[in-house]
Amino acid sequence: MGLFGSSQKREHRPAVTEPAVPAGTRVYAIGDIHGRLDLLKDLEYLIGEHAHKAPVARKCIVYLGDYVDRGMQSKEVIDHLLEGPPAGFEAVYLKGNHEEFLLHFLEDVRIGPSWIANGGGATLYSYGARSPEQGNEQDRLSNLRVQLLELLPPSHFDFMSNLPLSHVEGDYYFVHAGVRPGVPLGEQRAEDMLWIRHLFLDDTRDYGKIVVHGHTITDAPVVLPNRIGIDTGAYASGVLTCLVLEGTARDFIHTGY
Repeated sequence: MGLFGSSQKREHRPAVTEPAVPAGTRVYAIGDIHGRLDLLKDLEYLIGEHAHKAPVARKCIVYLGDYVDRGMQSKEVIDHLLEGPPAGFEAVYLKGNHEEFLLHFLEDVRIGPSWIANGGGATLYSYGARSPEQGNEQDRLSNLRVQLLELLPPSHFDFMSNLPLSHVEGDYYFVHAGVRPGVPLGEQRAEDMLWIRHLFLDDTRDYGKIVVHGHTITDAPVVLPNRIGIDTGAYASGVLTCLVLEGTARDFIHTGY
């Protein structure tokens, strides 16, 4: 007779495995840049130093979107991204809600006040668009839209128009803002992936993968069982954050501290 008696059975529980990225891969995920080319270059340098000290077969940088607005070098950030990632790295560029904001303004001038109030004025300035002194608000916004259409390089428009909304590496799902709870990851709506906040942030359920996101500013990275948030408000704080994933290990690289 066994320890538990003949009428009892041992409970077999599935082994708990920690989230991981594929073997031989290291992922560097960068939070919201918002026109801070200086910080982006600093962070990419630190990433290069990190990779040099610990070589790995495949290195991938995932940029979580919001390249434009708020900071004063939106155009320069896009120029830099179009040059491609640092040598030896792959890159995935995701769309943020601020890229969507800019594209929407090009289609519908009525969102101009909202976009400009959320940092779009800095983007207009970086592309060389200047508000006319004459005319009412609607006329000035229409003029700014025409200017931006003329000043925005086609390569920038194509880049922002064709950015994917999500990316997967092993047990991690990368997206700009988050996901809608209760909806499978493969069925998420673009609006939620770009804009969602509290419905996602306050939810504690398992999404099937760890969601890595930006969009919502925190003083330091937020690491929870179902998500990791890495928007540390770089445009104002000077702290641009990168999450490093390799195997089951996690680390952070950042500027500004």
